[in-house]
Amino acid sequence: MNLRWMRYETPKIASSHHRQNWIATTLALWACLVVQGHAQDDFTSSDSAIEEPPITASDRDHWAFRPLQRPSLPAWSPASKANHPIDTFILAQLELRDIDPVPTASRRVLVRRLFLDLTGLPPTPDELRQWLDDPRPDAIERLVDRLLASPQLGEHQAQSWLDLARFAETDGFEHDKIRAEAWRYRDWVIQAINQDIGYDRFISLQLAGDEIEPEDPQAKIATTFCLAGPDMPDINSQDERKNHLLNGIAANVGSVIMGLQIGCAQCHEHKFDPISHADFYRMRAIFEPAVNVKKNISVSLLEEVNPSPAKSHLRIRGDWDRLGPEVVPSFLRIVNSTDSHLQAVAESLPGETTRRRWALAKWLTQDQHPLTSRVIVNRTWQQHFGHGLSRSPSDFGYMGDAPTHPLLLDWLATELTKGDWSLKRLHRKIVCTDAYQRGSYPDLDMETDSLDLSDRLRQFKSAIEQDPRNLTLAYFPRQRLTGESLRDVMLKISGSLNAQQYGPSFRPPLPQEVRQDLLKGQWDVTPESNQHRRRSIYVFARRNLRLPLFDSFDRPSGNESCARRYESTTALQSLQLLNSDFSREISERLALRLKADAVSPESKVHLLFVLTVSRPPTPAEVQEVLSFVQSSGEEDLPERWKDVCLAMLNTNEFVYVD
Repeated sequence: MNLRWMRYETPKIASSHHRQNWIATTLALWACLVVQGHAQDDFTSSDSAIEEPPITASDRDHWAFRPLQRPSLPAWSPASKANHPIDTFILAQLELRDIDPVPTASRRVLVRRLFLDLTGLPPTPDELRQWLDDPRPDAIERLVDRLLASPQLGEHQAQSWLDLARFAETDGFEHDKIRAEAWRYRDWVIQAINQDIGYDRFISLQLAGDEIEPEDPQAKIATTFCLAGPDMPDINSQDERKNHLLNGIAANVGSVIMGLQIGCAQCHEHKFDPISHADFYRMRAIFEPAVNVKKNISVSLLEEVNPSPAKSHLRIRGDWDRLGPEVVPSFLRIVNSTDSHLQAVAESLPGETTRRRWALAKWLTQDQHPLTSRVIVNRTWQQHFGHGLSRSPSDFGYMGDAPTHPLLLDWLATELTKGDWSLKRLHRKIVCTDAYQRGSYPDLDMETDSLDLSDRLRQFKSAIEQDPRNLTLAYFPRQRLTGESLRDVMLKISGSLNAQQYGPSFRPPLPQEVRQDLLKGQWDVTPESNQHRRRSIYVFARRNLRLPLFDSFDRPSGNESCARRYESTTALQSLQLLNSDFSREISERLALRLKADAVSPESKVHLLFVLTVSRPPTPAEVQEVLSFVQSSGEEDLPERWKDVCLAMLNTNEFVYVD
């Protein structure tokens, strides 16, 4: 007897006696299944024998599954108030709730926000001065274009994609074996972002680069995305290992590209979304021919070596060695409203492989696909505002958050496909809006009309009281720098940053208390000290170990896909910035830079503030710093200036982006 195809719904039983009998019978049936073991779980039937819930019109009516159509701009929102189509949608929501948006942030706040948001590095004093002295009406668009063309863009933007891909340079688990060539995938992501190859091509190469461009080694490297997660090469059963890898691929492709938690259907029908147990294994079957495992050897690239791949089977209750009915590789039913057939698409493509993954890539990157463009647009919005229009970026299913601005989400999604899937164009559209350029607090220098500070405070207070979660985007949400950005900014302002791009990762020195718990060879410090000052994206990514600064500031481990980093507030963060060897070294280097680049004590204070928070100090701040420096009786005591620099690195204004 096979219980897999029964509906496990508790019947409505009137009496407790009957309920006890029903429970006893059910437990007996389960025991029978366990005792009979695998012998009765081996199926040879075809996909047509699978029973699963049908996809209904009600299922397809969920907001994320509806056909993607370009909405019209809200006609009843006064056009005179909106300088950008995106702002039209946002103003419509604000007016609907009778909320006044706050004024535009000051130019100093905006320039720091743009530099850190797009490149992860602050403006230099010269760049800040050039921006403030640029009177042209399109000055901000010119600045944005320059930042989008900067090679630092990819180095900063790549990290969020690596978080999604579960990227690390080791296997994880007990031995955490090194993957010697894993850094090549990281470099590929950075280059792809800088070259703006188009999101459709970006994901296609990561799914099927070896099929699409079989002669290009870079295209093959892109497929590391699928296998970037943890692995256990030394496990006894390599079939079990392959099963684990395939489950991770299918689940990650579902969550990262389609924004659906299809991994929940590994063991049973999805509890909430219209995704069946068989749906998961049909998706998984697309990748089966390309995953080849050998004991004690890490696997990082997809490659089909068998022209006649074995048949794919559903796994009973998700157990790797309990084969269910045969499944035919195919697209996810709930999203496949046009009833496209994977095999037909694959057969229309050239090549000697099954072309299953290439067919999947082509299906995912159709302009009318309801999920692909919506998901990446939402992720891009999150990069700039801290939250997506839907606040569950990897779950567009029934348990996820509906978008706060659904028409705007669809407008941006169609705008992306119309614009050749260019992510740089998308970034530009978002950061050039009034919504992005609003203040996050009542800055004295805010560019507004005749409002005084008390009026601004009332305006901010009103917006926060009416919309405490800022769902309407009445003001810009202040965001904390990541651990990687903090490290990069500290290196940059101290004049220590090594701008070398690409190549193998480096291992900087670790504190003694961390080193003493490591096995020999797990963290061999890179001998060239200048390598230790490269950007954080190039720090060796060990799955079972993170730099203390990264760990304190919530960097994910890479064991699971991370759609949005958790932001904690802990004492360890303050201790890292105040007491770590790295912070003290940076403070010393920054103090030396002030001594070299500024003459008078006042000019040193001015330069310090410009470097750290992109603004000049107030007279009170100058006086406070000088009083501290001169309290020893010596104006230029190096240790005093080092302490001042360290204090600035520990201010909220430095750690947060307004």
